[in-house]
Amino acid sequence: MKKPIRKAVLPVAGLGTRFLPATKAIPKEMLTVVDRPILQHVVDEAREAGIEHFIFVTGRNKGVIEDHFDSSYELEDTLKRRGKAVEYAALMADLPAPGATSFTRQQAPLGLGHAVWCAREIVGDEPFAVLLPDMVTKSGPRGGRCLVQCVEAYDQHGGNVMAVEEVPPQETHQYGIVAVGRDDGHTFEITGMVEKPKPGSAPSNLIITGRYILQPEIFQILELVEKGAGGEVQLTDGMIQLARTQSFHGVRFDGRTYDCGSRLGFLSANIAFALDRSDLAPGLKEALRSFGFVSKGV
Repeated sequence: MKKPIRKAVLPVAGLGTRFLPATKAIPKEMLTVVDRPILQHVVDEAREAGIEHFIFVTGRNKGVIEDHFDSSYELEDTLKRRGKAVEYAALMADLPAPGATSFTRQQAPLGLGHAVWCAREIVGDEPFAVLLPDMVTKSGPRGGRCLVQCVEAYDQHGGNVMAVEEVPPQETHQYGIVAVGRDDGHTFEITGMVEKPKPGSAPSNLIITGRYILQPEIFQILELVEKGAGGEVQLTDGMIQLARTQSFHGVRFDGRTYDCGSRLGFLSANIAFALDRSDLAPGLKEALRSFGFVSKGV
């Protein structure tokens, strides 16, 4: 019987150098997409997928993340005394249950694989999700954001699961790429993985994106795996080893993913999420029309 996916690891120790100077004092994960931190969007997605325990792998100067997911007595009391019931209710709805968050330090920037390994004692002996906090997703026609679709695939196939998306073939050398085995359309068997293949040698044009479901045996591998690109412990290298003994399936996510670790992705996410808001969309469309980006009929 498959164990349910109850825990999620969120590696949030990165320095955010692509957003300097904004991230000199503010963690990149706390930059806002409209009026919610990037990290809050990711946690919302995890909650939607049934995650009960959130494990944040942090670094120095990331204390504001812990504060964000904690009670703020002064703010809550002020909202209640001023009769701001809507704002208070929204704040409390985002607050995790007591004991539902854990924070552990990575201590050194040794890569994604090392960050995941740092959560081993909190995860324990059960399958778990990994969500990269730079990646913000929106639901597609199948319904549910990316991790929801990954959990559905896990319920169907078991083993290990990762989300993938298509890129133009000429861009495959920039990403981790999977090889496709038995293909069921929305999901498929992964028969191989390669990190940043040489141009023209990729087994497909499906890139590994920022959502995973992994079995706990990955921790034993990550502890011993040799450092890869950049002198870091690469999660892909660990998964390649795990795939020798366990099944992996890919999920073709049919929604939209915004890489908020890049300036363009961050700006695109703000526009996309703002256009979904009835209180913001009319004014934003008017502003875009004034820039000549939206036709008069929209």
